[in-house]
Amino acid sequence: MGIAARLHRTLTSRFAAWVRRRQGGDSLPVDLHRRRLYILPTRAGAGFALLLLGMLVAGLNYANSVALLLTFMLGGLALAAMHLCHGNLLDTRIVGARVEPSFAGESGRLEIVLDAGASARYEWRISVHGAQGESLSAPVQARTAERAVAHLPVPAPTRGVYSVGRVRVSTVWPFGLFRAWTWLHLPLDLIVYPAARGVRPASSAAGRQPGEQERADAGDDEWRGLRGFRDGDSPRRIAWKAYARGGPLLVGDYAAEGSERHEFDFELLAPLALEARLEQLCRWIVDAEQRGESYSLRLPREYLPADSGALHRHHCLAALARVRA
Repeated sequence: MGIAARLHRTLTSRFAAWVRRRQGGDSLPVDLHRRRLYILPTRAGAGFALLLLGMLVAGLNYANSVALLLTFMLGGLALAAMHLCHGNLLDTRIVGARVEPSFAGESGRLEIVLDAGASARYEWRISVHGAQGESLSAPVQARTAERAVAHLPVPAPTRGVYSVGRVRVSTVWPFGLFRAWTWLHLPLDLIVYPAARGVRPASSAAGRQPGEQERADAGDDEWRGLRGFRDGDSPRRIAWKAYARGGPLLVGDYAAEGSERHEFDFELLAPLALEARLEQLCRWIVDAEQRGESYSLRLPREYLPADSGALHRHHCLAALARVRA
């Protein structure tokens, strides 16, 4: 790493620490007021300023009033661009932020929701540093009094829980001469599940509970009726026809009389290395959820009782992500 790169890295980290001390931590919603906005010329803006300086010196040297008029007109245009660029962020509200978990080797997704307020917002760019330092960004625009959503992929190379860190909201609209930006310090964590790998059959580490039968066909499930929608319910069980007629969001309730219940035990995979065990457990959980089976998970310091559904799947996979060597 060269001297210039080290100097840039040091100045950037010190400026980031000063901004964090100045602003403190954030909690939703976040209002972008004047005190938290920053603005500087871009490279194009710096070049444009040098051009205006040269035109000014030449106009004064040769007493050319046309050159001076053109210089002042372009200078006024630059000042107007600075005002518009700053106002493109001013008085906006960040109303939502969440990070979707992912499997190791894939990408998570950061979602930022903004409320434009009384003015339209143009060519915003929201960026974040991923788990390995890559700067990722996505453009977003919003009309007056509307909300817009920005989706950003966040690399997730290895299993674990990673702090997303600070999120930068910036814009160079309208002419790219200035960049206005702000930092968001939100408590966001990216949960990276283990990769779903493994070829061992679930029966080698999954036992049927005493007195339970083999799983019956899905068509033998007993119909109980309709109930209200809960987080984690499968979209395939939603009564879409009733919802289309203006009714509430209801879900078909079934009782699988012969469903098999598994217990996935970390210790029963002792011959394997740590990551191989977690990947095999992840494979079993994903497969069991796809089959609609209930399952429990036993880890060295945690036990999750038998259940099923998307929420239970997330709890189990998140527990695998948090396992330490």
